[in-house]
Amino acid sequence: MTPTVLTPILDLLDLAGIALFALSGAVLAARLRQTFVTMAFFALVTGVGGGTVRDLLIRAPVFWIDDPWVAAVCLGTALIAWFTPIRWWEGKGFDYADGAGLAAYAVLGSAKALAYGIPPVPAALMGVITGCVGGIIRDVVAGRPSIIMSPELYVTPAALTASLSVAGMLAAPHVGLPDEAAWGVAFLCGFALRSAAIRWEWGLPSYGERREGS
Repeated sequence: MTPTVLTPILDLLDLAGIALFALSGAVLAARLRQTFVTMAFFALVTGVGGGTVRDLLIRAPVFWIDDPWVAAVCLGTALIAWFTPIRWWEGKGFDYADGAGLAAYAVLGSAKALAYGIPPVPAALMGVITGCVGGIIRDVVAGRPSIIMSPELYVTPAALTASLSVAGMLAAPHVGLPDEAAWGVAFLCGFALRSAAIRWEWGLPSYGERREGS
């Protein structure tokens, strides 16, 4: 029997994450002056890439194949990007929106993995994969360096979100709190860390950095 995973909150996080990541893919295609077909393709692979890899790894039905809304959301965001000036999506505001999508997807991915009986540590990793892989596929297809190849905090906020989500869901029955509280706290913490990294350009030290600077 297929586990019941989605609740109204996770449904909302799912569609929000899909829309935000799809928009980031469409906007990148717009910056590269591509056709609408390419823009729609970028929107789709960015929106569903992480969730597809997650579902294949946890042996779940691929989420967007039987859901008529997912492809429609990706196409809709591509249309928005096509008919709006690129300047609307410049600046850090768009980065914050992407950060919200990252946190939303990390919560959703870890929650779904736990619901399918995946142990806690792999379940948290499924949250990271859900949040990050779509952007990685987008960058590889576009032929540009991925954000994970820079010291900027990106995977780390996803890992924080997924870990807190898993820990909260495991602890919730024992402290009398609903899973929704754990998801909310995890989302806010991950988004706050990503926002701080955007605002103050936080990053992790690179290998050998201390030795080379000493």
